[in-house]
Parts: sequence; C-alpha cells; structure tokens
Amino acid sequence: MKLIDTRDAVGQVLCHDITQIIPGVSKGPVFRKGHIVQPEDIPVLLRCGKEHLYVWEKDESMLHENEAAEILRDLCRNDHMTASEPKEGKIELSADCDGLFLADAQRIRAVNALGRMMIATRSSGFAVKKGDKLCGTRIIPLVIEKTAMEEARKAAGPEPLLQLRPFRARRFGVVTTGSEVQKGLIQDAFTPVLEQKLAEYGCTMAAHATPGDDSDAITAAIRQMADAGVELILCTGGMSVDPDDRTPLAIRQSGASIVGYGAPVLPGAMFMLGYLEDGRPVCGLPGCVMYAKRTIFDLVLPRLLADVPVTADWLAGLGVGGLCLNCPECHFPNCSFGKGL
Repeated sequence: MKLIDTRDAVGQVLCHDITQIIPGVSKGPVFRKGHIVQPEDIPVLLRCGKEHLYVWEKDESMLHENEAAEILRDLCRNDHMTASEPKEGKIELSADCDGLFLADAQRIRAVNALGRMMIATRSSGFAVKKGDKLCGTRIIPLVIEKTAMEEARKAAGPEPLLQLRPFRARRFGVVTTGSEVQKGLIQDAFTPVLEQKLAEYGCTMAAHATPGDDSDAITAAIRQMADAGVELILCTGGMSVDPDDRTPLAIRQSGASIVGYGAPVLPGAMFMLGYLEDGRPVCGLPGCVMYAKRTIFDLVLPRLLADVPVTADWLAGLGVGGLCLNCPECHFPNCSFGKGL
C-alpha cells in the first residue's frame, strides 16, 4: 500500500473504502475497496476531503484490514453464528438461534491489549434472540503485519472466544408451598407468573403441587415430580428465615446437591439452587420473583435452559451489578443489572 496524490490516482486500485458524509442526509461509502479510479472520480474524491489516497501495493508481510478482520472473526466465531461481509474493515457476528451468549472476557482482553486491533461484544451471560448482533471485529490501521495477527491467534488460544448455547425448552413443575394456598385461603399468584416467564423460552408446565408447609410433604412433591421426568422443578415460597418456612430443608431432603442458599442479588437474596443426581435443577424461589419485574431468577434461568452449570463461584460474582435499581421503566437486559466487573 502506498500514499499518492489524488490527482495522480487515475488507474490505481483503492485499498480501502472511501466514506462520504452529508450531515443529516447520509453516511456511507462512495467508493469501495478494489475500485479502479476513473478520471470522473477525481472531483468526487476531492469533495470528500481526500487530497491523498492509499492505493494497493502488494506486500507479502502485510495484511489488509479486511483480511485481518477475517482472522479476528475466526478467533471469535463458534457454532450458531453468522458473519457479515467485511465493510470498511469491520466484520460482525450475529446469532443464528435463540440462546445464551457467553464471551471469554480474559482472552478477549488479551487480544485487545495487543493494540491496533479490537473485538467488541455485547454483554456476556445474557439471553439473545435469533438475528441479534453479538460482536464486531476490526483492526485500527488500514494494514497490519502478519506477525501481529499471529500474536492475536496466540493470545486467543485454540478455542473460540465466543459461545452461543441454544436454549432447550423444558417441562417444568411448580411446588407451591404455604398452608394458606393449600387450604384455599388465598389464590396462588406465583404459578401464573412462572408460566408466563418460562413460556418466553418455549417451556410448558408439566406438574403442579400444593403440599402446604410440611417439609416432608414438600420433599415428597419434589421427588414425585422428579420420578415423573419433570426437567426443572421450581419451589415457590417459604424461602425466608421464619420458623414455618421449610422449603430449603425440603430441597435438601430431596437429595439435591446444593449449589447455594442465598445470592448477592437484590431482589432475590433468599434464592436456593440444587441439582438432583442426574443434573436436573431444583430451585427455591423467594417471593420477590412473583412481584418484582426482574430478579435473581432472570439471571439464572437462561443458564439453566442452556445447560450451562450454575456454580457457587458464579453466584458469588453477581454481587457487583447485582442490585436492581427498580427503574420506573424497566429496560433489562439493557441496564446494569447482572453485569459485573
């Protein structure tokens, strides 16, 4: 690539797009990379403010911005992702399906720290829809040394930097605790909320039980659902520290291996999660899940439906960003809730 006076560019091949900006009207390329400059193009180029142009001069040690962006694309792309064509040296990846988007922050940081190149992604750990944009890649200069891109490959490592884990619709069961519901003194307002929330992921309720407050009865309801093949069991109510709140004990008695009781998230501090012997999740949902717009359950549910293990360490890491600000108009997930360091 070499720099020449625009007036001397007739017959030369552009090695980058030429962008024209008309304020309030348009912004876009007036000439594309690879265009052979014609005499009538010179006045247009000068009106775009291009007194000089970079034209292609082959150098085997260098890569053009589009070629470098393709390398960054390949470092990022995994299954269920579609790449755009290079445009002004940038390539974007989009989701091929609904799923949980995950980005390896440490390795992406290592690539970006090399300088002169960038990978920018959406927030990791949140649900995406088919067609959603996942990331963009490009180098900063117009050309870059091949050796620099080899350094990027080393920093990224052998595995793709991004994952899109498709959701798998589940048959779920709800164990509604509380003697007041069992006796019909109040209407169960919790279950309809869960049905609506899980329907967004294509899940259907396969079982419902109202065992009251007895821990053995709650445990029996959990085990009955498990024996019937229910894939996700949700226990509602009885999750605080009141003497008659027995749900945590019942979940432990079910044989579930407990990941954690309590999470650094508000709303949702009294959340509980365990896994049965075969890996099926059992959740204890505090009352806030019924009435609050977004809670701990909205952060955990996508992982459960994408078969991504929820660990005690991951739950502990939710503290920074784990405070919902209860905005008058909820914009989740386009907000700070659930987005840690």
